[in-house]
Parts: sequence; structure tokens; C-alpha cells
Amino acid sequence: MEKPARKRGRKAKATPDTEPNPNSSTTATTAAADNVVSSLTAATDTTTTDRRGSKRRRKTGKEKADDVAMVTSPERRAGRYSEHNGEYDVTAVVSKVVPSMDAVVKVFCVHTEPNFSLTWQRKRQYSSSSSGFIIGGRRVLTNAHSVEHHTQVKVKKRGSDTKYLATVLAIGTECDIAMLTVNDDEFWEGVSPLEFGDLPALQDAVTVVGYPIGGDTISVTSGVVSRIEILSYVHGSTELLGLQIDAAINSGNSGGPAFNDKGECVGIAFQSLKHEDAENIGYVIPTPVITHFICDYEKNGEYTGFPILGVEWQKMENPDLRMSVGMGNEHKGVRVKRIEPTAAESNLLNPSDIILSFDGVNVANDGTVPFRHGERIGFSYLVSQKYTGDKALVKILRNSKIREFNVNLVTHKRLIPAHIGGKPPSYYIIAGFVFTAVSVPYLRSEYGKDYDFDAPVKLLDKHLHAMAETVDEQLVVVSQVLVADINIGYEEIVNTQVIAFNNKPVKNLKSLADMVESCTEEFLKFDLEYEQIVVLRTKPAKKATRDILLTHCIPSAMSEDLKS
Repeated sequence: MEKPARKRGRKAKATPDTEPNPNSSTTATTAAADNVVSSLTAATDTTTTDRRGSKRRRKTGKEKADDVAMVTSPERRAGRYSEHNGEYDVTAVVSKVVPSMDAVVKVFCVHTEPNFSLTWQRKRQYSSSSSGFIIGGRRVLTNAHSVEHHTQVKVKKRGSDTKYLATVLAIGTECDIAMLTVNDDEFWEGVSPLEFGDLPALQDAVTVVGYPIGGDTISVTSGVVSRIEILSYVHGSTELLGLQIDAAINSGNSGGPAFNDKGECVGIAFQSLKHEDAENIGYVIPTPVITHFICDYEKNGEYTGFPILGVEWQKMENPDLRMSVGMGNEHKGVRVKRIEPTAAESNLLNPSDIILSFDGVNVANDGTVPFRHGERIGFSYLVSQKYTGDKALVKILRNSKIREFNVNLVTHKRLIPAHIGGKPPSYYIIAGFVFTAVSVPYLRSEYGKDYDFDAPVKLLDKHLHAMAETVDEQLVVVSQVLVADINIGYEEIVNTQVIAFNNKPVKNLKSLADMVESCTEEFLKFDLEYEQIVVLRTKPAKKATRDILLTHCIPSAMSEDLKS
């Protein structure tokens, strides 16, 4: 084998382990962020800065071809070299990395999103492209937001000119992971699935591979792991373990794998930090979260989600607070503030209980648990490692006495859900009054991406703090009033909660529709938020509904899910 040319002016190490990356802080094509991640545009520069802070000019076409190949080749940057007679053996790198690169695919999706403002319609379809990679079992992993509200999904292999139709097997909203498969046998020929590696440590090198904006071919960016902690997943509106890296993650990188220096997949690129004071901060879904998603699907035949303990807790760092609840110097833990009424074992724990340990792992006063050597992490990480329906041993301190309970773990039931599971939104119309159930996508549609500032205060309060009393409880509002003679004087009612109908509490949208449709009383009376009421005569209201539907080209007075 021909030995690679050595770069001029750089001495070879006596005992080489990993080839140093000459572009330790790489630049990437400028792009807007993905359609669900935060937005930032990063400008390309004519120089690159290494971790020592020195400036070096960018390579041009005047250097030797061998030198350029040595610098930019992903095989050279991502692999580990073996030593033979004082020289590097490139064969070890190529054989390890090239199959991994071939497993990275480009994902094409056509989306048709619901229209949450006009719930009986859908928005105009649009197309997107992202990245994915092949794993065992003839499956492909990508991001959930890459295929959300999909009507068609296709995948294309590296170096191929053929797009293959894909089927979505599962979408994990909370963890932002989706699983696809392709029925065409030709797609799987000559491709080896990726192997997963262990959770990397701080300062470990990572290489993100995908198809970001700026070109059609595969792209590689390199960096290091700069932080490992519980992160906020933007798409899932949840908090799970995540990796922060200093490699650029741009639009189209979503769903692409992050490799360690052994060519193993250690995560999935999924979002980036877009802020004027931050540069090249990307986030990766680590292997523990990926493994949980895959095992959940294999165990249940579908994605069931990440369970929760079902409590809100308070830190116990104040010594007077600890003393007041009977905690001694030997006790550490967190105080239970509130308990989810929908939690399966909500009757076991009480407010003001002190959680001392979870599954035998002691919880500190700040709510953290030991993670790895020299690291601590929020104890919700322990809960996220469980599966829906699992039990966990929780040790608590109550009235100065220690007790233990086997608590059943369930998925979170929010009063205002973060997602509606890919289903169209529900609606019900009577006399021009459009009723719907509130969700985060609905708030975002009505008030924009800054809905958490612009939405009505009472809706935000329920979104942030209210808990569902039952698993089928919904927050029902009058979305709008389609103006007609029957509803004169009510035209300005918008996004106002419905409390009761004919003095009966409204539990969810279906119960409201059933009560109105079966009503034989003379009047329809709706009690709304802010002590407001709406009164309509029953027979004229139902008769006017048909004309209003015809005027606005609405196919039905209620969505299909309410008819069953």
C-alpha cells in the first residue's frame, strides 16, 4: 500500500493514537435552523480557529492535492490510525469509517399540517429534507420533527440517484426520534447498519454527518462534547438527557448520526442554540435515549413514551426548611409540592413528603444524583430510564418516619398537551360558535412562536401550572364566532374557555358536543371564563348551523373523532 504523504512542517508523533484534527473548529454553510429548532444564522469566515485560539488561513486549491485530501477527508478525521513502522495505516481508517458513512441517508418528506385556526382544513403542503441513518432490522432512524404530519416519506442512499418510498413505523415525540423502514430489498443491498457506542465523556471528539443546506452531497462537521446534562427538547417540550457539542448543526443535519473516533454512532443531531452571543453550539440525542426509544418500540410494538413520577418537587437546600420537616443531618432529598391527579399511584405519596431515594439511588437536596465520576445529574434521569408501566422503589420521609413505596410509572397527561399525536384537531360548531380543545400547536397557531408571552394570561396559567384531574379532561374554548344573524352581539368572543353548559361542567369537547346535540331544553346556555354567558334558543340555533356550514364550505358540524 502506498504511504500517505506527510504534511510539511509538522512532525509525526512517536506513538500516535488519534490523528489530530487540523480543523478542530470547523465552519459550515450558513443556514436558518430547522423548522422546529431555535433560529440562528451562522456566517462563514475566511479563517478557522483551533482550540488554542490561533488563526490560520483557509486551504486553497494551490496546495498539493494529497495535502488537501489529508485535511478534508472525513475518513481521515473520523477514524483512528494504527501504527506500522512509525507511519499511519490508512486502511484501518477507511475500512472502519466508509461503511458508516454509507449508512447515512437523506430523508425527503412532504408535510401536510393541520390548520389549527380553521380546524376543518389543512394547510398547503410543503417539502423538507433532512438526514437519517440505517440501523439493524432493516430500519432507519431520523428526527420526529423531520417526518411530522407526513403524507409521503422517501430516502436516498449516499451516491445513489434513486429515492425509495419509506414507511413510518413509530414517532417518538418527546425524544424527537422517528423510525422508518423501506420495503424495497434493493435499498438494503451493500449497506451495513451502524453500531451504537457508549455515552461519550467530556472533550471526546464527535463527527456529525448529514445533508445540511448548502449542497446535495454528504457533509461532515467535527467538534467535541462540551456538556452532558438534562436538556430541554424543543420539539418534544420535555427534558431528557442530551449532549452539547461545539460542531455546527444546520438545517438538514437533523436526524444525522454523530460518530465517535471509532466510527460508532453516539447520538442523533436534532437542534442547535441560536443566540447572538453563542456560536457553534449544537445538541445531540445520546445513545441512552435512542436505546430507550428502540427498546420501547420492540417491547410494545409501538412507541409508548417516557414515564414520569407524577410529582412537582422543591429543593431542600435551606437548613431551616429541612429542620421544619424533621430532616436530620443524615437526610437529603426533595419535598413533594404537588402530585398529578392522573398518576396511577397518586394516593401513595402526599404533599410535603420528602423523597430520599429513587430505586436505591440517594437524591441530594438540590434534586441531583451521582451520574459518572465527577458528575451529577437531575434525578429525573433515573425516571426516564424506566418504561411505561414499570415500578420504582421510592423511599420517603413523612412525619419524621421513613417509608418505602413501589410506585407505578405512567406517561404524562397534560391538561394542555404539547402535541396531538399527528391527528387532526377536534372541533364542534353550533350556531357559528367554533369550539375546540386547546393544545400547544393551537396556541402557536393563534399567537405565533412567542405564544408563551402573547397568549391570554389565564390560558398561559393553565398551560404552565394546571393539572388534569382525569385522563380525558380537556380545556375547551370558543375559538371564534362565524358571524350570522343568530349570534349577533357575540362576534368578539375569541379563545375564551367554556366552563359549563346548562349548568353542567364541561369535561372535554366530546362531552360538550354530546350535551348540545341531545339538548331538548328551550335554551342553550354556555358559561364562559370571566363570568360571561352565551344564551341561544335551541331550535333556531341548530337550524342556523346548517346554513352557516354551507356559507363557509365546512363539511361537517363536528370532527370525525367526535362522531364515534
